[in-house]
Amino acid sequence: MTTTVIPNYVVGTWAIDPVHTEIGFVARHLMVTKVRGKFDKYTATIVTAENPLDSHFEVEVDLSSITTGNDMRDGHLRSNDFFDVENSPTMSFRSTAIRPAGDDYEVDGELTIRGVTKPVTLKAELGGFGPGMQGDTRLGISLTGVINRHDFGVSFNATLEGGGVVVSDKITIAIEGEAILEQPAA
Repeated sequence: MTTTVIPNYVVGTWAIDPVHTEIGFVARHLMVTKVRGKFDKYTATIVTAENPLDSHFEVEVDLSSITTGNDMRDGHLRSNDFFDVENSPTMSFRSTAIRPAGDDYEVDGELTIRGVTKPVTLKAELGGFGPGMQGDTRLGISLTGVINRHDFGVSFNATLEGGGVVVSDKITIAIEGEAILEQPAA
């Protein structure tokens, strides 16, 4: 069995701190630039185990909370062309395995969008464990990965007159997370 040693590691159950967390994405637009967006409402629970590689987490995102800085685009992303928020109001990720990858980690999991669940691997950089400003204990983590949106039934697009398409197939997921220890291990 593989184990890993992490400085100041704390075993327990953690709740995401929404003030210091961002769940976002990047998509190429018109094949010439990148558009960034994020979600303002989500829940997440992290459980750190005695063996860090046995830890796991779950995230649920309220897709109606999408914001890209453009109200018209946000409305379109909520529509049936993209997320179909009326029929599939949430997106979720559940980790299934964690393994070392150089100085960082890889997290395997199941991502569900529009009722379609597919395996996804995210690269994870552990920021560490330490004291918070209010005497609490904090955990920081960065997660990134690339998905093909068509795998999840998010297939709207339009062909450009000069070639190419309006929205890229590949979407980059970027999460900067900070969590607060809710329940230390007994």
